[in-house]
Formats: sequence, C-alpha cells, structure tokens
Amino acid sequence: MPNDTMRTHDILTDIMAHKRIETADRKTNKPRSMSEALRQSPTGIIAEFKRRSPSRDWLHRTAAVSEIIPAYRSAGATALSILTDEHFFGGSLHDLQTARPLTDLPILRKDFITDEFQLYEAKFAGADTILLIAAALKRRQCTALQTVAHSLGLEVLLEIHSENELDYITPDTDMIGVNNRHLGTFHTDTNISFRLAERLPKDKIWVSESGLSDSKTLIELRRCGYKGFLIGEAFMKTNDPGGALAEFIKETNHDATID
Repeated sequence: MPNDTMRTHDILTDIMAHKRIETADRKTNKPRSMSEALRQSPTGIIAEFKRRSPSRDWLHRTAAVSEIIPAYRSAGATALSILTDEHFFGGSLHDLQTARPLTDLPILRKDFITDEFQLYEAKFAGADTILLIAAALKRRQCTALQTVAHSLGLEVLLEIHSENELDYITPDTDMIGVNNRHLGTFHTDTNISFRLAERLPKDKIWVSESGLSDSKTLIELRRCGYKGFLIGEAFMKTNDPGGALAEFIKETNHDATID
C-alpha cells in the first residue's frame, strides 16, 4: 500500500505535467498585432476609452467599459486604446482587464510608462501594445523599455511630437505615433502630423494622435501615409461613443467617395 510520500509525489507529478501543458498552450497563443491590424484596415481607427482629460476635465464620468468597448467593436474600430492613468484621466488597469474578454481587437495600454514594471502590468492585464512617449523618456531608457516590451510579446507605439524626437525611432520600432497635442501646454495642432510625415521612415506604421474630429482631415492624413488614427475625445464626449464612431466612419467613407 503506497505511503503518503508516494501519494504526494504522484499528485505533484500530475499537477506539474498538466501545468507544463497549460503553460505551453498559453505561450503559443499568438498576440494580437496592432501594427498588422492597422496595415490591413480600410479605416485604421484606434477608438479610445477615456473618462477625462487634464485639458477638458470629465468627458464621460460614468462611462462603462462593459458598454463602450463592445459598441466600439460593433461600430468598426480597428483597435482600442484604454487610458489606465487614474489621477489625471480617471482610468485604471481594471478597465483594461475588464475590456480584454469583451473583444478580440488589439488593445493599447495608454499611460505614461516610466518603468519596466508597468510593462509586466500591461501584459498581465491583457494589453497587446504599450505606449512609449519620447517627451517623457531619455532615448536610452526608451530603447531599453522597447526591448523589454518585445521580450514580453508586446508591440510598441512610440509617440513623438517634434523633429527633435525622430532619433528615438529604431529599426525595431513597431509603430510611430505623432501626437498633435503638446503634452506640456496641451495645445493641439493637426498640422504637426502633416509636417512630420515628410520625415518619418516609410517602412513603419504611422499613427496620428489627438485632435482628430473631422473626416476630411483623416482622409488627407491617410493620403500622406498614415495608417492609424487614435481618436478619443470626439467619441467619449458624447452620450453614445459607439454611435459617434459609427457615424464618423460613415462620414469618412462618404467623403472619401466624393473627394
């Protein structure tokens, strides 16, 4: 008759065998590539979930992830951006964790990343992409964080705002985001995306961020080479963000047809 030691060993062996299979299955799950989704999408809209903004205060204080994320997907979003900063934007990692099971679209954790710990948080919460802001990081630090993100299977959206930040771009950069909003003054000017388009590497996916509320501007940016358009306030300030996105896509398609 087997003793307790043998019985414990047998149970442990079974548990570890199952755990190896379980872990292998998780490791082989393909990450959702935001860059590839944007490359193939006819609209390229990254719809953002954002409750408030430092420049506008509350946009949608009672916004619920469980309602808006599925609505964004149904309306035709190519990818999603979720603000996880609590103090200035009213978000949280819980918002991202709540959104993950609700959609198969790529999700960007939008936050002010300063430490690799935040990358592990993003991965655990279900993000596919993280944002690295050149204005908030030294170049060497930015490159190091990018390397760690890639080791975790996360893509990187590198955000720049001026010509002075072009040297943050490396051969391994997945996507380049041009923020039309100055993060110091929060002044917004979409001409920044047009100006920097002449200097961006053609082999990268370009994303124009902030201040996009006019379908004609989006069409012009697409002609310049942009594949992605990160839009939040234009949708979140309404009572129906999903409906606002659907209407914006409809207007864009109409304007593109008659232009």
